[in-house]
This record gives sequence, C-alpha cells and structure tokens, in this order.
Amino acid sequence: MSNAEISEILNRIAELLEIKGESRYRIYAYQRAAEAIASEPVDARTLMEQGRLENVPGIGKSIAAKITELLKTGHLKYYEDLQAGLPSAIVHLMEVPGIGPKTAMRLYNELGITSVAELEAAARAGRISGLPGYGPKTEENILRDVHNLRLHEERRLLGEVLPVVADMIAALRSVPGIRNIVPAGSIRRMEETVGDIDLVATAGDPAKAVQAFVKLPQVREVLGQGPTKATVVLRNGIQADIRVVPDEAFGSLLQHFTGNKAHNIILREYAKSKGYSISEYGITDLRTGTIKPYADENEVYESLGLQPMPPEIRLGTNEIERAARHDIPRLVTLADIKGDLHVHSDWSDGVASIEDLARGAKAMGYEYIAICDHSASLAIANGLSAERLRKQIDTVRRLNEADPSFRILTGIEANIRGDGTVEVPEELLGEIDVVVASIHSGLSQSSEKITTRLTKAIHQPFVAVIGHPTGRILGHREPSMVDLGAIFAQAAGQRTAMEINGIPDRLDLRDVQARQAMEAGAILSTNSDAHSVDQLSQMLYAVAVARRGWLEARHILNTKPLGELLEWLRARRK
Repeated sequence: MSNAEISEILNRIAELLEIKGESRYRIYAYQRAAEAIASEPVDARTLMEQGRLENVPGIGKSIAAKITELLKTGHLKYYEDLQAGLPSAIVHLMEVPGIGPKTAMRLYNELGITSVAELEAAARAGRISGLPGYGPKTEENILRDVHNLRLHEERRLLGEVLPVVADMIAALRSVPGIRNIVPAGSIRRMEETVGDIDLVATAGDPAKAVQAFVKLPQVREVLGQGPTKATVVLRNGIQADIRVVPDEAFGSLLQHFTGNKAHNIILREYAKSKGYSISEYGITDLRTGTIKPYADENEVYESLGLQPMPPEIRLGTNEIERAARHDIPRLVTLADIKGDLHVHSDWSDGVASIEDLARGAKAMGYEYIAICDHSASLAIANGLSAERLRKQIDTVRRLNEADPSFRILTGIEANIRGDGTVEVPEELLGEIDVVVASIHSGLSQSSEKITTRLTKAIHQPFVAVIGHPTGRILGHREPSMVDLGAIFAQAAGQRTAMEINGIPDRLDLRDVQARQAMEAGAILSTNSDAHSVDQLSQMLYAVAVARRGWLEARHILNTKPLGELLEWLRARRK
C-alpha cells in the first residue's frame, strides 16, 4: 500500500469522524497525519520496518499503529467499523468535490439519494433546490462538481503521477542494457494533469527492456506486449506505454511523443512548407523519399531551421513561429530560484519546525525562506494570533543570529477579509519581512466583489505577494470569477507579486494566466506553499508553470539574491 493510498484512508476517516460529530481535535489529527504521510518521501513500509513511523511529524502512536495494521493486512478494522456505522451512500456522495459530510447526510436522509448518478439526476430535475437553504445555485455547483469528479477520474494530477514515473524509471535504469529512458507526452511537458504515461527508451536488447517494464511491481495488468513496445495498466489505474528504439532514432521518437497534438500538426505543416515530412521515425525529404532518423531531438528542430525549444512550451501556441525567428528566451529553471516565499511551519498547520524547514531549504541551495503561517481567522489551520506572531518573529530572529549563513524571513499568510483588508494589525505588518495575502473564503462571490477585495489587498503597502490568486483546487473547486486582467494591471502598478502556487492540486496561477501577468508587467513569485520539509520540492511544479507561461528568471521575484530581494521589499513599502 502506497503512502498516497494510506493518506486517502486517513482523510476518509477524518470525514467519517466529522459525520459522527467527533471533536475537532480528533478530526484534525487524522487530517494532519494524512498530509504528513502523503508528503513523506520514505515509503511507509520502510518506515514501519525501521520503527520510524512515529518519527514522522504529525503521526502519533495511535495512528502509527493503524498505519501498521494497513500495511500488514491491507485492512483497517477501525476504518471498516466507521463505514459500517453509516450507509454506504454517504461515503459515495462524499467522493463528489464540494459535498461534505453534513451535506451528504442531508441529501441521503431527506431525498434518499444513494449514488453520484442519482445526485446528478436530482440536481438536473431541480429537486435539491426544494430543500430549505438550497437553491438553483447549489444545483449548478453540484452539477459542476460531478463533472469535475468525472474529469479527475479520467486524468490524474501531475503531482500524483510524477513520483510513480520516477520510481519506474529508477527501476528500469538498473536493468543492464537500457539507456536513455525518459517520460514523454504531458509528463515531459509538465502539464497540470496527466491522461496516461508514455516512456521512450533505447536498449541493446529491446525485448528484454520490454519484459522488465511489464514485470515492474507497479503493473497490475498487461494489455499488450511486443518486441519493442508494451501497454500496461498500473495499480493506481493509469495506463502506461513504453517504446524502445535504437540509439540513432531516439531523438526522433522523443520529439514526436513530447509535443501535444496542436504542436505536432503545426510542425508537420511547417516541415511540409520546407519540402519535408516529419514523423516518429525521422525527417523525410519529399523530393528524394530518403528518411533520416535523429539521435538528438534538438537536431530534429535544427534540421528544419528552427531553434530547439523546451518541452514545456510545445503546446501549439506560437512556439514554432518564434523558433523560426530564433526568438525563444531562456526560461526560468529551478537552478535560478534563490528562495521560497510561502512556507508553513508547525506553528500553524504545517508539520515541520522552522529549524527543519530552514535546514531543508538550505540543503536545496536556497539563500532564504519565508515562514508564512496562517493568520488568526483560519482557526482550522491553527492561525497565529498577534501575540503568537510576535513570539514567532522573536524565534526567527534568534535562529538567524545562530546561523548567519542562511536567512529565515519573517512572514505571514494574511487572510483577506470580505472588505479587502488584511486581518493582521498594520503596526505588526510593518515588522514582517514578507506578507502574503490570500482569500480563503467567499470565493464564489461575484466578479466585481472578488476583484475589489483583491484590488484593495494589492494596494496595501505591506502586502508583497497575492497568494493563490484564483483560489482554485483542481478537481474540487473552480477558480473564482476574479477579473485577472484588472488585477494584473493593478499588481504591475503597485509592484505587488502574483503567486504561482506549487501545490499540485492548486497550480494557481495557471500557465496562461502567468504569461498574461508577465505581459501586463507584473512580477511573479513561484512558491511551494510547503507544509513539510519534503513539500519544499513542490517548487518544481511552480517553476514548471512559469516555464509553460514563457517566464524568464527576471520575471520571478524569488530569483533575486537575498540582498536584492530585501531591497525590493523595502522599496515597495515607500
């Protein structure tokens, strides 16, 4: 059983406890443990065998025992007993994003709804709006959430799939004779969701490589197998393919299977205009009929007179046109990032200490990190009161004095109120290095209201960054109706950074929105929004979004060295 599967069960237990009316503390304990095990880089079975489950912050003795039971038996009696005490329909309804325990109970008890299909039918028939407190808007939201659930079932978050792919590739690289194995398709483009997995490789013995692929422990079922390719279904339900070719054809195959459909269509048309055709086998001269394979995919583009381009922008927009002009910039990379400006510690809803987060960031080569725990109104996230925030500021200052080689920046993720003000007192904001202002409630407000709230926060002189600007959660919550064009213009004028949030189910802003912000003159900040040391690596996803948005290092606030960042923060407050 994977860490992700264990995390899902712990989250489900928290939901069932909420239905039963258990204490907020018990519910939060399971939610925190779920997040901790999901973000833990070490496999839970390894931790169990080494006796280290209780060493994971957020996992105590009782929950460690339940995880051990899951790992040893594949079952958890406590979870099964909780489920047995409730109608199965409640559990099914809670799979729909936006349907919480109380709503599921009410739909079941008052309307007799027992499945997602019945829920959808009831919403379309207008039955739900007949319940007190519900209206047509409720039904509209339910239909949207059912649609999102089905989309999510068809596609997976990049953050869910990428670790699985990394494990598969690591295992295959240990097989003698396998060379050059890499993911292609939407994974290589680092798109926010993935439909399936495509691997391409070279090998001295292709059949042996294919056999190793179908024997991977992640494989549940083999759908097809030949001497150079195979298709399987993994244990998580996603389909995976491998193609193995000679070294001299690897570049042609990789190029063909990396760009999206629109990119490949435009590229084929471009090649045809030059007297060539292009395929997974190479470039064919239409005059002579000769085909030339390529070992290096960059040579495929160069042979057509094009500037090679990063995988992330092979999306069929204007990349071919700009490559023909040799006008593709050097996009931002992880190596350009000097620090992380949005990180949560165990002072609020994180699971790691400030010291551990700083050590983790320093190990990544960063110069600084901003501890931005939640402000007081987010009680569910253990938000910081003014008194606790002052204590945290003192703690950070002491830590900085103890290790001057790395800078911990004081910070806060301040909630944006309904009137657009931030809840932290202004005199206290002035003592903080980095203020990230975010909306956490009222996200379904009209475009005018939500835009006004963000605009007022942007104009607050102490606010440096607007966190996850649209509030979306992939597969669970649609983005707010904020007028991003107006917001980006205001942000550019006020020199307020717009966040690209690296949590895999947020990725907010999206790539096209990040590009729009950059073109409006706004600066952006790629942040992990980490709640554990391991989640600092979520910077990868934020940077990937920035790259798909054509952003260069100069467009990103946290590519600035510490001295330049501090000067920027001081200057914008004047």
